[in-house]
Amino acid sequence: MSHRLVVVGAGYAGLLAAKRLARKLRRSDVTITLVNASDRFVERVRLHQLAAGQRWAAPSLRQQLTGTSVQLVVARVTSIDTTDRTVCLDLAPGAIGYDTLVYAVGSRARLDDVPGAVEHAYAVAAPEQATRLRHRVAEIAPGGTLAVVGGGLTGLETASELAESYPELRVRLFTGADDVGSGLTSRAQTHLRRALERLDVSLHPKTVVTAVRKDGLDIRDGAPFAADAVVWTTGFRAPELARMAGFATDESGRMLVDATLRSVSHPEVYAVGDAAAGVSVSGAPSRMSCQTALHMGRGVADVVAARLAGREPGPVRIGYAFTNISLGRRDGVVQFTHADDRPRRFVLTGRAAAAFKEAVVRSTVRSGRRGESGSDESDS
Repeated sequence: MSHRLVVVGAGYAGLLAAKRLARKLRRSDVTITLVNASDRFVERVRLHQLAAGQRWAAPSLRQQLTGTSVQLVVARVTSIDTTDRTVCLDLAPGAIGYDTLVYAVGSRARLDDVPGAVEHAYAVAAPEQATRLRHRVAEIAPGGTLAVVGGGLTGLETASELAESYPELRVRLFTGADDVGSGLTSRAQTHLRRALERLDVSLHPKTVVTAVRKDGLDIRDGAPFAADAVVWTTGFRAPELARMAGFATDESGRMLVDATLRSVSHPEVYAVGDAAAGVSVSGAPSRMSCQTALHMGRGVADVVAARLAGREPGPVRIGYAFTNISLGRRDGVVQFTHADDRPRRFVLTGRAAAAFKEAVVRSTVRSGRRGESGSDESDS
């Protein structure tokens, strides 16, 4: 019988893993199945552009897989039976058995941080969320007030993109940190603040949001803030799928893995991308980002191929090259980093940074078509 290799999730990590495995495992005794809830590849790093009303066409997964031996199954995974080694689906064929499983289900917006966020906040972690925000922004612009909560990369990019696309929209950015751009050099931070000022994005540092209301925010040690819409960008959380199946997970629901990305509780299972709690070259937990996903997707394919060939692989190296922040379509910051994520002195800003990021994003999709990881892209 063929060895059944199943990849669950076709994001940056899962798609790359499936295609690279198909290239490395040209064997008749191995079948590779890729399971995904949609037949489209979602470029999460572009979702803030979709929210701002820009045209965005998700590439077809079937086209991405053309010329490979990967079988695509479009269905949502409802559970994983680790005893029978079966992935249960909401559509036909209903279930798929596996001998080796690559868990790449990604992450979702962390909307359960404060009361009211689930009911009233908007997010940009999925195409349907970004589309919902796009419709709301079109309703309230011009003249409306938009509150973006979260000063990380997603918050910065979303606030900047919407402010540039809707100059008469009042965009306010709230963060509990002392400032934005932590981890950047002083030059990069200065450019970031100046870009927000140019776009008329009002920054509210050291502000802890305690609740989201239909008409705004509640703030610790401050008066409520009125807003026509609230965008929640405080981070991401892995789905409950792994924990419910009995895998060892961390507090964020990410599957605990060893240095080869293998589950510490189930050796026939590997995890990659946002759903995996890997360890970077610095010894710190891997952060949720496209850059991390590409390293893991490539690495897990090499590891699984080696083990199926009877060889013991080395550890997967998860390092970083830069942090990309788009500030609208014509501005940005690229902070080059050491592999352990410490910033280097070299920084790109302005149009050069915007062009650099666009080239990286496009190369990431092209790399997925080839089953390789070319340039790396940072969080969105």
